[in-house]
Amino acid sequence: MAIVLEDVSHRYGPVPSLHNVSLQLPRGGAVAFVGPDGVGKSTLLGLISGVKRVQQGKVGVLGFDLARRGDRSAFLSRVAYMPQGLGRNLYPTLSVAENIDFFGRLFGLGGAERRAHMQRLLEATGLAPFPDRPAGKLSGGMKQKLGLCCALVHDPDLLILDEPTTGVDPLSRRQFWELVDAMRAERPELTVLVSTAYMEEAERFDHLVAMDEGRIIAQGPTRDILARTGAATLEQAYISLLPEAKRPAGELLNVAPWQDKGEAPAIEAQHLVRRFGDFVAVDDVSFRIGRGEIFGFLGSNGCGKTTTMKMLTGLLDASSGTATLFGRPITAGDMQTRMRVGYMSQAFSLYEELTVEQNLALHARLYRVPQGEAGALVNEVMAQYALLDHARALPAALPLGIRQRLQLAAACLHKPEILILDEPTSGVDPAARDMFWGHLLRLSRDDGVTIFVSTHFMNEAERCDRISLMDRGRVLAVGTPEELTRQYHAQRLEDAFIAVLEDNAAPTAPVAAPDPGAQNQDEADNRQSGLAGWLGFAWAFARREAIELARDRIRMGFALAGPIILLCICAFSISFDVQNIRMAVLDHDQSATSRDLTRRFEGSRYFVETRPIASEEDAHGRLREGSVQMVLDIPPAFGRDLAAGRKPDVGVFIDGASPFLAANIQGYADAIILAYSLDRLGAASAAVALPASIEPRFIYNQDFRSIYAITPGVLMLTMILIPAMLTALGIVREKEIGSIINLYASPAGAGAFLIGKQVPYVALAMVSYGTLVALIVTVLGVPLKGSLSALTMGALLFVLASTGLGMMISTFVRTQVAAIFATALICLIPSVNFSGLLYPVSTLLDGSYWIGVIFPSSWFQIISLGTFTKGLGPASFGTAYLALGLFALIVIMASRLMLGKQEV
Repeated sequence: MAIVLEDVSHRYGPVPSLHNVSLQLPRGGAVAFVGPDGVGKSTLLGLISGVKRVQQGKVGVLGFDLARRGDRSAFLSRVAYMPQGLGRNLYPTLSVAENIDFFGRLFGLGGAERRAHMQRLLEATGLAPFPDRPAGKLSGGMKQKLGLCCALVHDPDLLILDEPTTGVDPLSRRQFWELVDAMRAERPELTVLVSTAYMEEAERFDHLVAMDEGRIIAQGPTRDILARTGAATLEQAYISLLPEAKRPAGELLNVAPWQDKGEAPAIEAQHLVRRFGDFVAVDDVSFRIGRGEIFGFLGSNGCGKTTTMKMLTGLLDASSGTATLFGRPITAGDMQTRMRVGYMSQAFSLYEELTVEQNLALHARLYRVPQGEAGALVNEVMAQYALLDHARALPAALPLGIRQRLQLAAACLHKPEILILDEPTSGVDPAARDMFWGHLLRLSRDDGVTIFVSTHFMNEAERCDRISLMDRGRVLAVGTPEELTRQYHAQRLEDAFIAVLEDNAAPTAPVAAPDPGAQNQDEADNRQSGLAGWLGFAWAFARREAIELARDRIRMGFALAGPIILLCICAFSISFDVQNIRMAVLDHDQSATSRDLTRRFEGSRYFVETRPIASEEDAHGRLREGSVQMVLDIPPAFGRDLAAGRKPDVGVFIDGASPFLAANIQGYADAIILAYSLDRLGAASAAVALPASIEPRFIYNQDFRSIYAITPGVLMLTMILIPAMLTALGIVREKEIGSIINLYASPAGAGAFLIGKQVPYVALAMVSYGTLVALIVTVLGVPLKGSLSALTMGALLFVLASTGLGMMISTFVRTQVAAIFATALICLIPSVNFSGLLYPVSTLLDGSYWIGVIFPSSWFQIISLGTFTKGLGPASFGTAYLALGLFALIVIMASRLMLGKQEV
């Protein structure tokens, strides 16, 4: 047996997903898993693939016990897992070829074998013309093709595909299964497990597993299940296996045909063209859709169906041609017409932060449903689409099919006159599709709603009144399903559809067998283990991260320009220099002696005298309004009292709104008055001499300029804040888009993944460091008096610590927003307050002191300040180097412990 499950149960918190599932599947077979959405198919496949951790029971796959860590590590190189969702395991900024190459590296394939497998897979799936197209710019079906290529690149022994052809046109689906069949013919021991929403697709598999509510309700050879249920098709057999309450009511069997009443069309397109640069997505498309008609839009993936629908809703402008709704030209600002239209996009477009009920309530408000009717309408729609049990759930926690149901409910909520639905039932189980189509038929026949729907389900297309077949931006045929089937001499509509696409398609190369020579040539490279294998995995992750980073202009701009901007702003705006202080004099004495004291302040570079003050009220008013920062108040008879030795009081009023600046002003004012007094004392009596003279000298920063002290600290601040924030986005971003699944389902270790993710950001941070040092020395004019190598060594260790800190935060949080906020707070507060940027760490007390000692910013501040201002070399920073290296090691190890290799 390939798979042996014994009493397997699984829960997500309090919610059970699987209940005591036992299952045995033979090696070399092809097994289809079918069942309603949310019954545990994906959970079961995740456990079999090793992606999910076994909670209860025994999971044996290919002779390995997946509850054992050693068995699981050995097993992962022999399995391929493609998760549910359009392109969920892909990297949007990487090209088609780069995605496949990355997966080849992730499974240890050598260069020649990667290239051979890639070429074969691209030709087999029709992606050969698009090797350089970014995955993010592929249509939904093309993403699925690419995901399949990535899953198959390493010739696995077990292939697990979770709804791999959802949203894929019939011709592409046929190409998929031809490729899988070819692989099975070459390797009879290959076991294939597939969950699918297409019942006609499940019929091609040898073995069937039907599930409901976390339990297996039927399993065995597909022909035996058909015989046991007495059903003509697998879809009918599956519905008959469901509990009575879940079966559709059979309302689709007898539907009155649509009658054209000769009214003006609800939708009309004439010679529509849409270009994106040089690419023509829609080319001269014309059609008419009558009121109350269900018009099906079929076509290959990427043929322009979605673009056409967006032009019909005003989301995209047409390059040329015209389109009308209810006889009115479509414009983006025509809200009156758009309120009469319901639109459902191919991708999920509702709010992940709102519950199901809240999303529908918001939709009701946006479409101006009266407040008194909104609540009842939301409850009615949730009941119609079987969403009441999920009313308080967030969309992210729902299976794909239920998410689609939610979108359908939102599109129909405001009772539109036209429904435009872009592949509305992709990923939805057959019973739910029947329920939805029953509702569509009622809307069309009873309420006269016009429905324009694109689909890849042929049984849905057969329910349409008319359909159009589209390929490469052109409409190739329009007619009823029966007319098109007869026109192309086909037995089924699917055969007619494929015939149309094949007639219009460019010739493709046949599926070729792999080159044994190329496979054997790199056999030694493919199975590297130990340190060489670990380095290979780390390099695969580092290379992929570097490519993505280089193509993301926003992140690159933030990484390189952000530190420069921050440095310049801080260096020029933060200054503790006391100079050009605005002062005014209130001279009550008006003597030569008082004017001499005033000139002492005027002659200093620290003070600038403004217009004299007439009264004490004027003095307080000018201090209050901020026009002066200091007032010198000279009392009456100042000169006479000073000459007589009576020690007159001189008033100095200082604006204390900024205490640090006020203290500096006070110190300079005291010094000038003291110097003036000493000069007067020396002039009055040469016999009087002070016992000693004080001549202060600044050993470092002789000019006593703030920029020399501030700039090294700002260098520290930029090198912890921005590298840490960039790295923090790395892992959590993969959690959000789902590509973290590639780590779980591959033989690569979490340590290699973390180091590979960190290396590009370390390299980028060191480039930024070099730029900043050059800017500090050349533009800001701050000399580097010490050793550049000592500073660079400290910078490298500091960058390892800061990126490691960002990585640790990224493993802990779940969203990019949380990662940014957490990193900014954790980096900024200790770096500004407890690192020595404002006050020496040695002057801090209690907990503040220990925060400064533990956090890496204080140690790099010592290195930065020491090399720039004190001329120190590497020998002076042994303790700082050790502290930075130790911190980097601790946060990297903590990241490794917090990042699991499985979903819990």
